[in-house]
Amino acid sequence: MREAYQSDLRHIVDDLLDMADLVGTALEAATTSLLEGDLGLAERVIAADTHIDERQVELDTKAVELLARQAPVAGDLRLLVAALRMSSSLERMGDLCAHVALVARRSHPELAVPAQHREQIARMSELGRAALREASQVIADRDLALAAQVEKDDEELDDLMLEVSREISRGEGYTNGQVVDLTLLIRFYERIGDHAVSLVRRVGFLVTGDSLDTLNERVDVSEF
Repeated sequence: MREAYQSDLRHIVDDLLDMADLVGTALEAATTSLLEGDLGLAERVIAADTHIDERQVELDTKAVELLARQAPVAGDLRLLVAALRMSSSLERMGDLCAHVALVARRSHPELAVPAQHREQIARMSELGRAALREASQVIADRDLALAAQVEKDDEELDDLMLEVSREISRGEGYTNGQVVDLTLLIRFYERIGDHAVSLVRRVGFLVTGDSLDTLNERVDVSEF
C-alpha cells in the first residue's frame, strides 16, 4: 500500500515534467510561427493548448484524490499542494504560448514583428524556454541553487520588455496594429518568465517549507 502511494507521488512529479515539456514545445513553435509567418504552425499551437489544459485537469484530479485518500502530512502534503499550484502556472504558460500564436494568426500573411524587433523577440523566447528548462530541472532534482538562474533569466526578460516598450513609445513608423501586437507580445513573454519563477519558488516551499517571500529573500542572483 505504501509503495503504491509513493509511486502515485512520483507520477505527480512526472506529470508536471510532461506538462513542462508540452509548454516548452508550444513556446518554441509559437515563436517560430510568429517570426516566420507560419500559419499552419500557429494553428497547431492554438489547438494543442486544449491538451495542456486537459493535462492540468488530470494532474489536479490525481493530487486531490491523494489528498483525500491518504491525508498526507509534512513533505508529502507540501508536494501535493505545490503540484496544484505548479500545474496552474504551467497551464497559464500554455495559454500565453497560444496567445503568441494567435497574434501570428491574426497578422497573417504579414509578420507581426517589425524587422528591428525580431532579435529582441527571439531573445525573449529563448530566455523563456531556458527558464522553463531550468525550472523543470529544479522540479525534477529539487536543486534550489538553479532557481537563481531562473530568476536571472526573468530579470533579463523584464529588461527586454522595458527596452521594447521604450522604443515603441518614442519611435515612429509603427502602425497602430504593430504597437498593439508588440505591446501584447512582450507582456506575454515576460509573464512566461514570471511563471517560471513561480515554479521554482514552489519547489523551494516544497523543500524548505518556507513561505515564498522568505525563499525569494534567500535567492541571490548576484552569484550568477
